[in-house]
Parts: sequence; C-alpha cells; structure tokens
Amino acid sequence: MSVRNAREAQPSWGATPAAERGAALSAAAAAVRDRADELAKVLEEETGRPFESGREGVLAGAGTLAQYAELGPVHRGRSLHGSAGAADFMIPEPRGVVVALTPWNDPVAIACGLLGAALVTGNAVVHKPSERCPRTGRLLGEVLAAHFPPDVLQTVDGGGEVGAALAADPGVDVVAHVGSTATGRAIAGGSRAKLLLENGGNDPLVVDADVDPAWAAGQAALGAFTNAGQLCTSVERIYLHEAIAVPFLDALCGLAREWNADPQPLVDQRHADAVHAHVSEAVAAGAEVLVGGEPDGRHYPATVLTGCTPDMRVWTQETFGPVAPVRLVPSFEQALHEAAADEYGLAATVLTASMAHAQRAWRALPVGTVKVNAVFGGAPGGAAQPRRASGTGYGYGPELLDEMTTTKVVHLGQPG
Repeated sequence: MSVRNAREAQPSWGATPAAERGAALSAAAAAVRDRADELAKVLEEETGRPFESGREGVLAGAGTLAQYAELGPVHRGRSLHGSAGAADFMIPEPRGVVVALTPWNDPVAIACGLLGAALVTGNAVVHKPSERCPRTGRLLGEVLAAHFPPDVLQTVDGGGEVGAALAADPGVDVVAHVGSTATGRAIAGGSRAKLLLENGGNDPLVVDADVDPAWAAGQAALGAFTNAGQLCTSVERIYLHEAIAVPFLDALCGLAREWNADPQPLVDQRHADAVHAHVSEAVAAGAEVLVGGEPDGRHYPATVLTGCTPDMRVWTQETFGPVAPVRLVPSFEQALHEAAADEYGLAATVLTASMAHAQRAWRALPVGTVKVNAVFGGAPGGAAQPRRASGTGYGYGPELLDEMTTTKVVHLGQPG
C-alpha cells in the first residue's frame, strides 16, 4: 500500500519546480532543528545514546537537509552541440519511488541524508527506520512529512521482513540501505531496483613509528570508543608499529579508563552479548585484555586488547562496540599489506608524519575513504563510495543527487 501510494504521489511532486522542492526541504530542515531536543530525548530512551551526542546527530541531519535544499535546485545535466541546427541535452529526472532502510546507530543524521537527496530531486520516499528505534523514526517522519504533499514521504514500521518486502516490491525504483552486510546481500538478491548500499565495515587504523604516541592513542580512542563504537566508520582494528608500542598502549589504556568513568550503554542486551562474544573468543585464542572486557548489562566498557591475530573474529568482523584490538607490526609496509587484506572496503585511517607513507597508503588501501591523521572529520558536502562487502553507490555529497536521478538524453533538431 505504501509503495502504491508513493507511486501515485510521485509524478506531481516530480513536476514541482526544483526551487519549490528546495524550499520545502529547507522548511523541513528548520523544523528538525527546532525539535532537536525532542528527537534526541526519544533517541536516548530507545538506544541509550547520550542526549548531547544524540542532539549533535540530529543537528547534523538538519544541516544535511539544508545542504540538499541548496544543492537540489542547481543539480543539472549538460548540453552537447551538434550541427548548427541541433543540440543534445542530458536532463536529470527523478527515478520514481525510493525505499530508504536506515539503521539505529545514528538514525536521524543518516536518514536525513538519504531522504533529503531523494526528496529534493523529485522522488517519493517510503522510509523504514530500524526496529530498534521506531519512535525516533516515526517522530522524524512526522516532522518532515508536514512539509511535503501527502504520501510523498511515508514512514513504515517493522522488522527485517518488512524491509525485505519493500525492497522486493516491483514498484520500487531505488533501494537505499545502511546497515549490515548480511542484510545488504539479502536485499541485492531479492530486488530489481537500483541499489545504494552502505554496509558493514572493518576499518583499520595504521599507526606509523614516527608519530607522537600520546596523540596517536587519542585518535585511536576517539575512533574506537565514540558512541560506544557504534558508528559505521569506527576503528575496528589497530596496526601499531612496534617501535612505539609501549607509550602508545600506556596512553590508550589511560584514555580507556577515562571513557569508563561514564560508559555509554549499547543499544540492547543482544548487541552487548555479541560484542562480548568477540572479546571472549579473542581472549580464549591468546589475546590479552589490558583494560575493560567485563560487561555490566548493556554497558560495555572501553576495552583494549593486545596480542590479536588475523584469524580472530574481533579482527576479521565488525565488532561494532567500544573495543580497540591491537596488533603489533614491525614495519609500515606490513601494516599496509595486512590492512588491505580484508573483504570490507568502507574506510581506513593512517597516522603518519611521512608524506611518502601517506601517499603510499591512500593509493594502496582498497577502501572508499582514506583518512590521513584524523579518524573523523572531512569537508562539508563530502561523499563516500564503499567498496566490496561494504556496499555500492555513493552516499552523501552532491554525488548522491546523481544516484537519486536518471538521465534522459534529448536530441533537439529542426524539421527538414
């Protein structure tokens, strides 16, 4: 029913002047900003994300909506000049109906990116937020939908079976999914729509011998422990040059203890159990816990593991918790080689004072985003394009507008 309603509402919305669509999205962005406290409170109740951190995510989402409100109306094709009496035009048109399946770990910011890009380019959207934060998703949907015609934006509740049914609906033109690799693969196998998938990541952090170990430890802690490690681009494995191992680990352990003074709960007990399973298996296989490793219900402490090997699940899979697994390496070259030998391709970070090493790293690492000397950050409007098991298609940035549109080529000539 939701897809059919979206299909009926889309032609009129697609024919709405681009400037008017941008104005509607701008008003929606202002409404999200005005209700940031309310959204952050509901998010905290559902997922445990601290209020201030959640509010930052909501405001980031509002900023993304405002950005697309400006970019959408100037999104354009190009013209080609043929003979003196003819020209070709390449015109972007909305694809039609977009299904957006969004996760629980940063639900407002991620949803705003996908919904904003889809709506401003003239698509109708059916949004299914994660079943782990349904009230947050519904509230965001109510705030946004008030600024668009009926059925142009609909929010649907439900679990994986609902998402699968939406993705497989033949009336859907685009499926945009941010979530696990397993779910992404299932969607790819059952949908005929264009797919935009940002799935799991196993992001490495490479720490070179020539950096300040205390600073590098601060970057590692930020990347591994922020939002209790529940971010798509969290640091999941650390390759540490053995020349600075002692001061780096001392500093990282100290920072982990500071994080543990006020631990953030994980989203639910099921996820806490999954994180602990990774840690427990690693310890049984020979890893050593330097800090943390003992859960307290949903609260999982910032944990530092050493002695990790490439065959451990904490190393080969996305733990998605506040765990910093460390592997000592004798050289930068070995760190790069091992970091690249992974099925995922979301992002990677390299900390180095050597421009030559930085250049070698960004060329060698087969991921969509390489960050040099900063685990988080990036310019406003930046895009991301995951690879391999981490997904396909652009997410964020002006390039997402291209993904949400299709090109019509018009050859315009004169009658003979």
